[in-house]
Amino acid sequence: MSSHRPPPPEAAPRRTLSPRLAYALVAAVIGLALFASSTPSPLYATYRELWDFSSVVLTLIYATYAFGVLLALLLAGRVSDDWGRRPVLLVALGALLVTSVAFMLASSVTWLFVARGLQGIATGLALGAASAALLDLHPRRDPAGVGLTNGVVSAGGMALGVLLSSALVEFAPAPRVLPYVALFVLFAIAFVGALLMPEPVTHRSRPRLTPQRPSIPPAVRRPFLLAALGVISSWSIGGLFLSLGPQLSATLFNTNDHLVAGLSIFALAGSGALAQLLFGRTAPWAGAAYGSLALSLGMLLIVASAATDSPALFAIGAVVGGGGFGVAFLGGLRALSVAIPPDHRASVMSAFYIVAYTAISVPAIIAGAVVGTLGLKTTFEIFGSVIAALALVVAFEAWRTRPAVRLAFA
Repeated sequence: MSSHRPPPPEAAPRRTLSPRLAYALVAAVIGLALFASSTPSPLYATYRELWDFSSVVLTLIYATYAFGVLLALLLAGRVSDDWGRRPVLLVALGALLVTSVAFMLASSVTWLFVARGLQGIATGLALGAASAALLDLHPRRDPAGVGLTNGVVSAGGMALGVLLSSALVEFAPAPRVLPYVALFVLFAIAFVGALLMPEPVTHRSRPRLTPQRPSIPPAVRRPFLLAALGVISSWSIGGLFLSLGPQLSATLFNTNDHLVAGLSIFALAGSGALAQLLFGRTAPWAGAAYGSLALSLGMLLIVASAATDSPALFAIGAVVGGGGFGVAFLGGLRALSVAIPPDHRASVMSAFYIVAYTAISVPAIIAGAVVGTLGLKTTFEIFGSVIAALALVVAFEAWRTRPAVRLAFA
């Protein structure tokens, strides 16, 4: 008697988020990565009191994060082009969950170095994959809209991270734990979302973690140059503010209130996000040029505030410079997003973030190395003036890249 086995049941299709929800998720991951990067800033004064380390050590802790990002981008910048966006995001978000726990348990300056280094590596993975996924998942495949989303969530995430952390440090119990509990919860929600997101990369291969030189296709080199110029001028001020800004704010306002000290970073990044929403459709070259002019003006106001002990000039400078920071960053990013070929998205965006994190880390490291000798105010005066001059150079170069206007004659 013959018997027939029933065919094996087909595996149920995996439930996935809709493209719109997946797009919102990867945008949130970028925002959360920048949110997490600014969360420790209001706590640095507390850490220094507890473990008695110098300004040089403080900026080295900050630099460890930036170097972690750069290491991830150099080793694994294109890994999501090969392996897929979803697996890389899951690994990055899992590492960021571990990082949040490391910050909660931190009991010495060594813990801060370890936590910030791991946070940097995880952030580099997340930014490369999530920025590429934005281009894959946009409902209308609109690269300009992708650039606007990326710019707004980056600046907005940085602003909200420092604001929430400052408030918790100032008003809540367990100030060295609760900000990271909030981060853990947010990253856990994002991790669950990443489990449910669709995979936009259709042809996947085995990932290769080998050092790679950033590769920019010839067709992308001119818009990449504009984007690089915009991010150099804008993120330089971000690095200076994230590492030393709360100290200058506390000095000028003559207060130990963590919320007041953190408001300088919030004003810078928050006005950057708002300016991007207001001027999001400005021509990319104009955004990079005029945004850099505003950034230069804002930095000069901050330099004047340090020289005259004026908290009012400092606040105005942070808002004006932050608006320029946002528009300059967005102008270059929009031009780049339009030009990237689909099969080079992760590698080009990784190269962009390599420039960004070099710009955000090098000025902060040098400033931290000299602040003990020159003093906080003099350091801001010197480095603020240099950044203002650099922003003017960027504005001129962006103006030179403007499209030629052709006049038609009857």
